[in-house]
Amino acid sequence: MDIRTSDFDYELPPEYIAQSPIEPRHDARLLVLSRKSGEIKHAIFHEVEKFISPRDLLVLNETRVIPGRLYARKIPTGGRVELLLIKRRDPLTWEALVGGKGLTEAKRFEVESGPQGEVVQLLAGSQRVVRFYEPIEPFLKVAGHVPLPPYIHTPLKDPERYQTIYSRTLGSAAAPTAGLHFTTQLINALEMQGVRTVKITLHIGLDTFAPVKEENPRNHEIHSEWVRISLDAAAKINNARKNGGKVIAVGTTSVRSLESAAVTKPQGGIVHPYEGSTDLFILPGYQFKVVDGMITNFHLPRSTLIMLVSAFCGRERILNSYEVAKKEGYRFYSFGDAMLII
Repeated sequence: MDIRTSDFDYELPPEYIAQSPIEPRHDARLLVLSRKSGEIKHAIFHEVEKFISPRDLLVLNETRVIPGRLYARKIPTGGRVELLLIKRRDPLTWEALVGGKGLTEAKRFEVESGPQGEVVQLLAGSQRVVRFYEPIEPFLKVAGHVPLPPYIHTPLKDPERYQTIYSRTLGSAAAPTAGLHFTTQLINALEMQGVRTVKITLHIGLDTFAPVKEENPRNHEIHSEWVRISLDAAAKINNARKNGGKVIAVGTTSVRSLESAAVTKPQGGIVHPYEGSTDLFILPGYQFKVVDGMITNFHLPRSTLIMLVSAFCGRERILNSYEVAKKEGYRFYSFGDAMLII
């Protein structure tokens, strides 16, 4: 299939980008898109139960965002710099983005209310490998700040609003934003209806959200992310399909996790337990093996995420649904409204 990055472009005036989350979480709007017919319906997120059947299974990514935005001073000059932790390599060493001048190799710094460290390797652009002189995790509650995407300019009063209510395993540089719409009340209502949930983990890196710059998206290098699907989770997923239920991924991260764990042969279920990295890049033409439905937000143009949802139900349908969403006043991106593709 001949595709170009420009095929996934669209115009979005800045006023459509949500700057703060809806309260309560489940009062976000919901655009329901039929994967087969392209029909569009409009609802409120807490009405999602109307479109999901008993025996269906919701797959939730329980990763938790690292409060990894750190403010520091260079040693010995005292110049102010900023670090954004992206990925831990070992107990002392992290990949990070840096803001500020002069953080070159071997330069030392001291985190405000935290430990000292140094730059040990220069990576592309503003990326660095840094080593702290003691583990940074115990200091994150005091020294760390939850990083928000660069298109959000309004300060977040409650950092927990950029975490899902079921987040548990610390490790992401950004939130799995499709899950931000769920409340305990809504999950309980779905379970009373017979809908089940299962939790998996994919730790999200910032590269997932980066725009694709190559004109041929197949030339884009998607960076690997760590995934874990336990034996129990795999069994629940396989049983849901065996019992006639649909597997509905909450977020593109859950989609990538499930498809990465897909069994290549049909016997023994559709997924197997999986722990390790994935660099699966889902583009139109991909044949989905696990996912029957998807809850997702409205994604940035030219991103790997809009390519993934286009692979799921068709580029023209996705772009048309985005135009409908704009006309109807939906809110876009991380704190925006949701889509259910089913």
